[in-house]
Amino acid sequence: MSFAQAFAYFFQEACQSLVRSWKVSLLAVLTITVSLFLGGVFLLVSGNLETMISRWRAESKIVVYLEAGAADADHGSLLGTLREAPWATGVELVSSATARQRFRHAFPSLADLLEGWGEEPLPSSFEVSLDLARMERGMAQGAFTAWIERIRADPAVSMVDDDRDWLEQLEAVVLVIQGLGMVLGAILLATAVFTISSVIRLTAYLYRDEIAVMRMVGATEFFIRGPFYLEGFLQGIVGSLAAVGALFGAFRFLVERGESSALASVLTAQFLGPAEIALLVGVGALAGMIGAVTSLRKESLGQTAEYPDWSSA
Repeated sequence: MSFAQAFAYFFQEACQSLVRSWKVSLLAVLTITVSLFLGGVFLLVSGNLETMISRWRAESKIVVYLEAGAADADHGSLLGTLREAPWATGVELVSSATARQRFRHAFPSLADLLEGWGEEPLPSSFEVSLDLARMERGMAQGAFTAWIERIRADPAVSMVDDDRDWLEQLEAVVLVIQGLGMVLGAILLATAVFTISSVIRLTAYLYRDEIAVMRMVGATEFFIRGPFYLEGFLQGIVGSLAAVGALFGAFRFLVERGESSALASVLTAQFLGPAEIALLVGVGALAGMIGAVTSLRKESLGQTAEYPDWSSA
């Protein structure tokens, strides 16, 4: 018998076993589905956050808030300091009126907070666009830090807001999410492997008489175990495909609802790429195969006193 014929036989037997014992097989498939769905959510969130952080980092700025009583000469001196920096690609003056308009546009529900003030509640500022390629070179880090400190010490400056500070915090959050995803995914996949192993062991026990007869007539271990290996593999594949389908369905549901929350915006930025989908499917298939391999001990495959193993005689 050729390998192609053997594989066709394995596939047919595995499919028949899945249909005959669909209830216990469904339990294994659902375990894989839930495990990989949650793993896919962590993968989606961390991947989208990394993409968003990269975009925000490319658009990062230094915002220099001005003292209300500073003289125009002080503003001019500060402007020269900002423009002379080699990593500054542009400096924009944002007046108090412009800051007020931006606040109302970004937070319409909080616009009333700006009413009733005797003076302008939002200060003027300089927004400095940065060239990250220059700023993040190792030899320029010390000069950039000294430049920031010199700006903070300027009498015309009330506060300096560096976008990189909160971007670094977001990067730390991404690392935590990835770590939690890996730990939770490992626990859930271990549970899935155990479930598949139990299902395959139960299936092998149900067919122990047929397996013993196959040994008596000289069937090889590969021929006996092949259908069970393929059954576990198929359970993993079906479960992983169901997880990807459920994840995509949830993704489209959030997109069509147009949720505006922070979590929804992270989840709906973009779906998993082909590499991430292939990873989820591959992990599911591997988990199913591992569960099948670990379940098929010799005592599970019909080597009993009633039906001895004659294949080695």
